[in-house]
Amino acid sequence: MPRYSAAVIRRRSAGCFLPAGSLHLLAVRTSICYKVGHISGRASKAACTPVSPVSKEAKMSRNTEELHGITLLGNQKTEYRSDYAPEVLEAFDNKHQGNDYFVKFVCPEFTSLCPITGQPDFATIVIRYIPDVKMVESKSLKLYLFSFRNHGDFHEDCVNVIMKDLIALMNPKYIEVHGIFTPRGGIAIHPFANYGRLGTAFEQMARERLFGHDRQ
Repeated sequence: MPRYSAAVIRRRSAGCFLPAGSLHLLAVRTSICYKVGHISGRASKAACTPVSPVSKEAKMSRNTEELHGITLLGNQKTEYRSDYAPEVLEAFDNKHQGNDYFVKFVCPEFTSLCPITGQPDFATIVIRYIPDVKMVESKSLKLYLFSFRNHGDFHEDCVNVIMKDLIALMNPKYIEVHGIFTPRGGIAIHPFANYGRLGTAFEQMARERLFGHDRQ
């Protein structure tokens, strides 16, 4: 193994939060420091600036009023609807409306039914959106996607319906939904639908991402 002079390497990486009920939420994490030393060229974590423990008063950044309408998160008596149920979707306020940012959801265990044969279809559903005032609560989104399990629709319909329901809930600046369905009969179908708010820069962004989505 080659030797390296002592140095500190900073690498900014995308943080991957552990899935909660088969739904992954991805966001940008802070830099991680690594120190590379002379001894056998092995890398070890450097002593970065320590993180102070969060005070009890600062742990909850949202008050009860801001969480009004969130009924599913933390509820131990969750009902798993087995047919299409858009009414389970819940939203909360975006506290960072002054800056644009992406939120990405990955649901690797999406299931729906073929409307002709009744056979199950399996997919990974990827949702990306730029919020405005409202944001979708993740547990309600999980239950909403689960409700397609006994719902008969073509792949293309599922993707467009998911996008339109989320637009109705949040009115985001931008949203895209990508369905990566497993092959059936030797053919895989990967529908992609997106939307950018009309009359804004996000409308043009939507067209550009639509035409180039296979290059992402």
